[in-house]
Amino acid sequence: MNYPLEEVFRTEGVPEFTFVRPPNFGELLVDIRNPGKPVIVEGQSGTGKTTAVKKIIEESLPSAGFEYLSARRSKDMARILELAEHAPKGRFIVDDFHRLESSIQAKIADIVKISAEEYDDDSHPKVVIIGINRVGSELIHLVHDIAKRCGIHRIAPASLETTAELVLKGEERLQVQFGDVNAIFAETKGDYWLTQLVCQTICLINQVTETQAKSVGLKFNSGELRSRVVQRLEHSYQEAVKEFCRGRRFRSTNDPYLKVLRCVAEQDSSIVDLTELANANADVRGSINNIKEKRLSTLIESKPICDRYFYYNSETKLFAIEDPALFYYLKHLNWDEIRSACGFRSGIKEYQFDFAISFAGENRELARLIADQLDIFDCAVFYDEYFEANYLGKAWHKSFTQIFGEQARFVICLLDKHHVEKIWPTFERECFAPRVAEAAVIPIYLDDTPVPGIPRDIVGITFKNYSIDADLANKVTDEIVFKLFELLESV
Repeated sequence: MNYPLEEVFRTEGVPEFTFVRPPNFGELLVDIRNPGKPVIVEGQSGTGKTTAVKKIIEESLPSAGFEYLSARRSKDMARILELAEHAPKGRFIVDDFHRLESSIQAKIADIVKISAEEYDDDSHPKVVIIGINRVGSELIHLVHDIAKRCGIHRIAPASLETTAELVLKGEERLQVQFGDVNAIFAETKGDYWLTQLVCQTICLINQVTETQAKSVGLKFNSGELRSRVVQRLEHSYQEAVKEFCRGRRFRSTNDPYLKVLRCVAEQDSSIVDLTELANANADVRGSINNIKEKRLSTLIESKPICDRYFYYNSETKLFAIEDPALFYYLKHLNWDEIRSACGFRSGIKEYQFDFAISFAGENRELARLIADQLDIFDCAVFYDEYFEANYLGKAWHKSFTQIFGEQARFVICLLDKHHVEKIWPTFERECFAPRVAEAAVIPIYLDDTPVPGIPRDIVGITFKNYSIDADLANKVTDEIVFKLFELLESV
């Protein structure tokens, strides 16, 4: 019988001919078949979570009446909300659970808990939840005593033996011989989807597009294979990568997103805790800390193409590249070429912050307004309240010396009598005073008090006698923030 290549090694949908069972397939089957037991299936993209569940329903429970719903599909959201709000009787698979809003997750978690507690009451829905790594632990956090009542399964990547089984099934259908399965496994690391793509690409390298009349030996080398796979993926992913790296508002010096994405691509897993990643990588720690609180989630929310491929939970600091092909593509990118394609300038001094704000406590609200509005422009701003968690256990004395003395491209100083009289502002001023000569200090004059270390002829922004009222935000935008942003863009 003749089989098309794309039907044997499938990169869309559930494989018909080359499906292989993960090691814990039986345990998953038993829990899904159990009518009163909720099930959570977790694991990173490409590990076959959805495929395994669908195969169980198709082969063992075809008449069980499971309704498949995905948080990725807008047409399913009404039904998911109905499940969350009213817990209708029935059997449900909720895929991409991690993409649901936390309030919806919590409601479904409560339903799962009640279903597990009232095992003999068949009026409750049977729910199978599918999500990325740690969705089980996050759900347990929402309902802390749910663990012992659920079947929680993590589908591990394929072993060498399982990969060999997948390859053999394809060989038999296509009448080909791959030869070096170890090389395929080394390339895919047991990722089921990527194994399908790599096998398909090897066949194409050897001009095989369907079942051969007689057995054919396939030849390939890892360099050519990798190049062909990345080339096949480029049109799908290059634009998404560029849009992510360029941030919410492009500037040729605003590259923390590129640095963070490159660092993530160098990890073994496509799912990382950004706090842990920052602690383990001093060279990108500043970039991670600058975007992990608000800027990263805002970027993903503001650009649909980024939202499609990247996931970030600003509460848990969990960042995920959900598409295994995208993760493979990132791993083998020429990052210098991407940097150039994005329009970032090279050969200029890098700073951890675009701006650092020095102020006395009496002017905190003004400082906060300036910081928040610069953040809207996707600027990296050191405002102490933004970074308190990052500096726990550290001495402000040492940190401020570094931030105001060398880590900020520009220092914004809110100058008035309080800045002169207070201890901390005076210390900060001593740190950044040497940078006055390099035009890195931007004074905002709040009164006429002479300030030691700041010559009166330095051009700054006059903002005297401001008042805390409904119009302050507009005044800050027009008279301060626009000017600062224009200065930054001119660098």
